[in-house]
Amino acid sequence: MKRIIIALLSGLIFGAGLVISEMVNPTKVQDFLDLFGNWDPSLAFVMGGAVAVTLLSSRFIMKRKAPLFADRFYMAVKTSVDSRLLLGASLFGIGWGLSGYCPGPGILSAMINPTEAMVFLPALLVGGWIGQRLSA
Repeated sequence: MKRIIIALLSGLIFGAGLVISEMVNPTKVQDFLDLFGNWDPSLAFVMGGAVAVTLLSSRFIMKRKAPLFADRFYMAVKTSVDSRLLLGASLFGIGWGLSGYCPGPGILSAMINPTEAMVFLPALLVGGWIGQRLSA
């Protein structure tokens, strides 16, 4: 039960951060990605803040033997860059740039403005399904 409550609180904090930073606004995200047009650099500060918090906190967190609410840390075992990683990252970036949504903000936007996100959500599900099929 404790894990569920922590997951819920983490999700609420993450969602609040997305709303406050306006990352649920696809126009704002597209303007951030439009370097040679109507560029809006404000999301760089959001990402910079997230990176800074991660860099500072991970030093202390990783000194622990285990996380507070799990038996062990789950770290990526694969560290090489291969064609599948590059293809997946490229498709993710293209989809993000075209729609202005990545999965977290897209799902949150579906709750705030369902009609706008209704094209994104089926594409997210189909893309995830294709990815699962190709990795099997």
